[in-house]
Amino acid sequence: MPTPLTPPPHERAEAFRSLHRPGRPFVLPNAWDLASAAALAQAGFPAIGTTSLGVASAAGRPDASGCTRSETLALAQGMARLDAPVTVDVESGFGGGESGAAGLAAHLASLGIAGVNIEDGRGGAALAPADEQCALIRAMKGAAPALFVNARIDTYWLSRHLFRPGSGAERASATLERARAYRDAGADGVFVPGLEDTAVMADLAERVGLPLNVLAPRSPGGIAPLAQAGVARVSTGSLLFRAALHSAVRTAVDTAGGRGADGGQAASGIPGYDDVESLATLYRDADG
Repeated sequence: MPTPLTPPPHERAEAFRSLHRPGRPFVLPNAWDLASAAALAQAGFPAIGTTSLGVASAAGRPDASGCTRSETLALAQGMARLDAPVTVDVESGFGGGESGAAGLAAHLASLGIAGVNIEDGRGGAALAPADEQCALIRAMKGAAPALFVNARIDTYWLSRHLFRPGSGAERASATLERARAYRDAGADGVFVPGLEDTAVMADLAERVGLPLNVLAPRSPGGIAPLAQAGVARVSTGSLLFRAALHSAVRTAVDTAGGRGADGGQAASGIPGYDDVESLATLYRDADG
């Protein structure tokens, strides 16, 4: 028999929602499998997300193509056994329109998942019509009212395809318009990957009134400027997955170069076999 969720699903959802405090952002690390999720939970992060790029790439599939529904749901089922609340990246909903989105939300909520991230990018270079995306958000909230629906806005992520160079004001205006529409459709938060301008962040946080989520900054300064702009959540996105690939290759190169398993920078701090094996206790009963 599966072990009971601790704490119960509704408490996890509320705990996740309470983490979103504008001006006091928390860092959401994004896992791509059960081991990475369990390791991040063990490290003490208050909530764990998934990365669609990591999930898709690990399965040998393209990201944002809607073909990793089964892999995503299997991972969600396992991660729901962790003590930390979990939010799942569902790309653009994996198809099926409003009924598909509603069914997906209801299923994830029944597993004990606290939130989802749903994007309005389509086909790698286009945005869904705002009213179409609003319909998906309404369907999700109608099917799972407690689920934290984070509406991802790809106006900056896909900006090189959508806007002329130097059209910053146009892009910011389009982002604000979509954020307000998604808020009115029932979204609990908005996520704008690719946005680095803290002035635009501050304007969105103030004028939309929902928790604002951005990616971890690439520039120096860390999270402090984001906090000053009113950001509530900072996601690592695919960064951890990409860093893991880099470290794996670096360790292999170091080993081949004669520096051995304990040599080279990449090998520093690597957990032992027993350490990794012990992570299984955090999700051993994931499949019942």
